[in-house]
Amino acid sequence: MQLTTLFSSITINSMTLPNRAVMPAMATGYGNADSTVSDRLIAYLARRAQGGTGLIITEVCAVLPRGKGFPNEIGVWDDNFIDGLKRLTNALHLHGSKTALQLHHAGRETFKAAAGDLPEAPSAIPSVVLNQPCEEMSFERIGIVIDAYGKAALRAQKAGFDAVEIHAAHGYLLTQFLSPFSNHRSDAYGGSEEKRSRFVLEVIEAVRKEVGPDFPVIIRISADELIKGGYDLGFMERLAPRMVSAGVDAIHVSVGVYSTPGNLSIASFDTDPGFNLSRARAIRKASGVPVIGVGRINHPQMADDALSRGDADLIAFGRQHITDPDFLNKARQGRFDEIRWCVSCNQGCIERLGLEMKSSTCTFNPECGREYAGPAPLAETPRRVWVIGAGPAGLSAALSAVKRGHEVDIFEKDAFPGGQLLPASRPPRKEIYMGWIDWAIREFTKHNGRIHCQKEVTRKTLHAKKPQAVILATGAYPVTAPIPGIKGDRVFDARDVLVGKVSLESPAVVIGAGHVGLETADYLISRGIEVTILEMQPFSPVGKHTAHGYWLHRRLKQAGARVVLNAVLTGISNATVSYTSGEDRETVAAAMVVTAMGARSETSLESALKELSIPYWIVGDAQNPRRLLEAIHEGYRAGQEI
Repeated sequence: MQLTTLFSSITINSMTLPNRAVMPAMATGYGNADSTVSDRLIAYLARRAQGGTGLIITEVCAVLPRGKGFPNEIGVWDDNFIDGLKRLTNALHLHGSKTALQLHHAGRETFKAAAGDLPEAPSAIPSVVLNQPCEEMSFERIGIVIDAYGKAALRAQKAGFDAVEIHAAHGYLLTQFLSPFSNHRSDAYGGSEEKRSRFVLEVIEAVRKEVGPDFPVIIRISADELIKGGYDLGFMERLAPRMVSAGVDAIHVSVGVYSTPGNLSIASFDTDPGFNLSRARAIRKASGVPVIGVGRINHPQMADDALSRGDADLIAFGRQHITDPDFLNKARQGRFDEIRWCVSCNQGCIERLGLEMKSSTCTFNPECGREYAGPAPLAETPRRVWVIGAGPAGLSAALSAVKRGHEVDIFEKDAFPGGQLLPASRPPRKEIYMGWIDWAIREFTKHNGRIHCQKEVTRKTLHAKKPQAVILATGAYPVTAPIPGIKGDRVFDARDVLVGKVSLESPAVVIGAGHVGLETADYLISRGIEVTILEMQPFSPVGKHTAHGYWLHRRLKQAGARVVLNAVLTGISNATVSYTSGEDRETVAAAMVVTAMGARSETSLESALKELSIPYWIVGDAQNPRRLLEAIHEGYRAGQEI
């Protein structure tokens, strides 16, 4: 592949970048409790700089304590932060990367425990997502915040940053002032388009005044809120040249706010790659300054094509930097088979940070967030290691162990490696998940690891061969409830349906509305099968608050799938399923019944391992059926511990 445009230089004001690849700001939660820069954050960002990225934009950095979006967000509201920030810029500059500090104020998109006070906003309208009370900002407070942006930019300049990026996207404070959805003021900062734009323009002017004419100032915008009552692309096309006149040198074109349906600001695999490039092109035309395009772009070839077409001048690869910090250098050298691709699952990054309130990581890259620990040392005494099961946990464990110098064999009872990812990659939009399996196998065999398929390990095998260490990654087997007719010939497990072991017939009834059930229904519908989903809980276990959950429910609804909650099954016959829902007794036609009712860990070999005193680790679903993230991370840790 000829990536000539991506790897060409570009100048923004006084800053010349060696290439057009950008790592955008992505919150990690790695800052210290006092909002100073931590060794963990420095190591994480420096590892990305090693990968050859032209510009790295730090995660959100609060211009005032009240603007923090989460408790350990790094800060720049005082001169005392400068020394810590200098350590960060020095670390990134060692690897030849330019870096920008992202200036941030969350506005109403925060909570009191993080901000230390009632969240502030243009109007006292709570966040749709967080639903926290907030306070309307006075004229005096507006002036304080504008001044804080300017002073924060000056501190960034003193700390050695090559640029600053003003965060005016995703529903944070600056977006809140721009939007009629969140700004209901009737004074000089609200009402008309002109007045709603005033706060942002004054922030830009304050920043430019403090840093001087030659220091690069970037602004990140949401080109379109894509929400009822919000602003649209036309508004931002009119505002863009005014932002340039106020002092902006480049525009980073994102889309949506956190209450936008489907969370397009951090789009899942349900959204087409590069879906936002048309908006970047429009803002580029309207503004006349370099534009950074972003929005589910992970492949360098896609980026190069977009740059060559004139969609943007630079491309931001967000989550791809988390999954594989070396992907750009690999692409430059033509080593595309070695790239570990991001699938936009959101489990380890934004959902872990935003929903679980834990520091972020990556489902497929267990080293993300642990860069400070350094690479694992080679094993002092290589051992003969067996990994039983070639699902995600087993492959991750085997790869982790073989890289440390152990002699590793994987034993898989089925015909192909992949485990639960084989059926999980069959529903619509999820085919990309198999890319990780293919990558893991290539990496494992490159290190002389051996995979034996259709080879079931038994107690007898263990007694005969006695490996020196075993990682038990035997997964879980499906379970069902004691429903009359559940063992009938037209009743099938969802996993068998997804891997093609079952002839499909319509109509189908899917029992269980968790991820497996809903995704199997999605799969069946894509193949022309009429589907009814029965769930005994009063709500679907798959929430619409995640991006994938939203799009999954939306596809099912648009396809006419019927979801029945509070459904207690009473019997399955050859042609119907009977159930009660509240006081009502119902039957639904069913040419086939698909069960997705959960799973139970398979650990039958554990007793043999104990008898033989073979050191062993249990990982993934064999430990407890959970998500892909836990499987891959547990496998990785087991391989490190041998």
